[in-house]
Amino acid sequence: MEKKIKLYGFNNLTKTLSFNIYDICYAKTASEKRDYIKYIDEQYNSERLTGILCDVTDIIGAHVLNISKQDYDPQGASVSLLISEKATEGMEIDSSCNRGIVDGKPMRPQGETIAAHLDKSHVTVHTYPEYHPSNSISTFRVDIDVSTCGEISPLNALDYLIGSFDSDIIAIDYRVRGFTRDMGGRKLFMDHDITSIQDFINDYTLTKYNATDINVYQANIFHTRLMVKEMELKNYLFNSDIYDIPPKERLRITESLRREMIEIYSGSIIF
Repeated sequence: MEKKIKLYGFNNLTKTLSFNIYDICYAKTASEKRDYIKYIDEQYNSERLTGILCDVTDIIGAHVLNISKQDYDPQGASVSLLISEKATEGMEIDSSCNRGIVDGKPMRPQGETIAAHLDKSHVTVHTYPEYHPSNSISTFRVDIDVSTCGEISPLNALDYLIGSFDSDIIAIDYRVRGFTRDMGGRKLFMDHDITSIQDFINDYTLTKYNATDINVYQANIFHTRLMVKEMELKNYLFNSDIYDIPPKERLRITESLRREMIEIYSGSIIF
């Protein structure tokens, strides 16, 4: 059985996971670019993103208190969930909260079991589809933040989040802030073991990516970047048949896609 630290009172440590993914696509013509943005907006609208965040909430063992969601014009969407570690009676909840009910329906069967506001935990997502008229490469970025207070850990949802999107590049930040106390009153700035975010990612998933760690152990700050190893060009062409493209052009497109990935992965203009 795992040895647990006995804490005094409420666990005040705040654990925040910031998860950023990039999906890269080759869309040559203006109409292809517009269609790609439309496709992304339909695939990852606020309704579907809400479902993903509710799944994340279930996975980490939390409960939904309030949901706010919005689709944007010309593109993009945002969703924010206020969550809590422990379930609470409905009478204890602010009456202005929607209690996890959207359009008159609970997002989950357990929608009647809601959590207290006091835990100060939340899950948010924002999407950023984009393209430029002079560039044939379009990108779709998703930013997800999972911030929890207490014993629940956002790290438990990592594999699910990676699998929920077509992730070519992934940037993950994890930070533990504040402190809690043990029964003797001694301050604890960390309540679990961690050497790398990669320790919480499925081994099979890791085999598909090149990964780099940048960690500041003294400050409980952890950062991991991943970039997909193998590329099949046909998976990156939007509304184009690979067999209609001459071999030399295929090579040029593949090189341009890889350059885009490397620059996003490294966070700098290299080429």
